[in-house]
Amino acid sequence: MGKRKENSTNMQNEKSIVEGCDLTYAVCMLGGRWKLLILCKLEGGKLRFSELRDRINGITERMLTLQLRELEKEGLISRTVYAEVPHRVDYELTAIAEELVPIWSQLSNWGGKHRKLMEKQV
Repeated sequence: MGKRKENSTNMQNEKSIVEGCDLTYAVCMLGGRWKLLILCKLEGGKLRFSELRDRINGITERMLTLQLRELEKEGLISRTVYAEVPHRVDYELTAIAEELVPIWSQLSNWGGKHRKLMEKQV
């Protein structure tokens, strides 16, 4: 994922959307196809890169790497590198990300209810 220009229309739109609303700020931070799924997989504790890759169907190594970097930059996960050969790297939720666990559990429950409701309508 490349860097966006600070003065691009996309960046200006994002800034105007998230500046005044904490909810849209949070949704933008967790948005995307993979971030919330990665966070949910880390809910049970530390995982290595290969463990995360194996637990998330369809994600490429490149995309997992990019998403992990973004989540680390945003302060939602921590990365620990051990001085071993071969290198061992663990990822885990930060304290602020752990506060999201009950929220995404509720959101998951809501999603299940909504999915069933929509399936009945079809």
